[in-house]
Amino acid sequence: MQLRFGLTLVLSVMSLTGCSTLAFNNGTLDYKDTTALEPLKYPEGAMVRPAAPLYPAPTVDALAIEHAPNLENKRGNRFAMPRPDLQSGDETSDAAQNTADLSHPQLVTDGNLNPLLKIDGNSATIWQYTLATLSSLNHSIVGQSKNRYEVTVKIDQQIYVLRLTAAGSSNNLAVFNADNSFADKEKAAELLTQIYQNWPA
Repeated sequence: MQLRFGLTLVLSVMSLTGCSTLAFNNGTLDYKDTTALEPLKYPEGAMVRPAAPLYPAPTVDALAIEHAPNLENKRGNRFAMPRPDLQSGDETSDAAQNTADLSHPQLVTDGNLNPLLKIDGNSATIWQYTLATLSSLNHSIVGQSKNRYEVTVKIDQQIYVLRLTAAGSSNNLAVFNADNSFADKEKAAELLTQIYQNWPA
């Protein structure tokens, strides 16, 4: 009788606390130990139609992997999303106000048909969102200006400068070459479209 009661008690406690509290290794971090497989090899002389992968694995820069967030629990044996940082009252309300004042980016062009990304709101907050978006796109950041909203990125062995300029409450994000001339319109439009589509707000 006591054994049955004890077993029932243990099972009920485990079901109430849940497996996540006990932090058993459930295999959610196994992806970190994967290895690259060689491409499929066909026998010589075989009549094989060339095949392109439907979902090719992206090439991830080593710098992006190094700065990737650590998504595991304290014991390091299961996947866990990080908890949000709670700030003090004034800082939280200021951040919420800055975020609330932001408009969603708009793809526009200037008088010379150079593509721009127009965003209304606080320049500092917009710049933080821009850097976060670039990080999520895994573009290599080569350098960043300390005095103004400007970052140098390397895309397909080409150096580009992303610059945010403010005019009142409106801000324009433009893409330049290393010599401060406007970047090729197609390349600039492609990068700004990626930022537009992955904008976090």
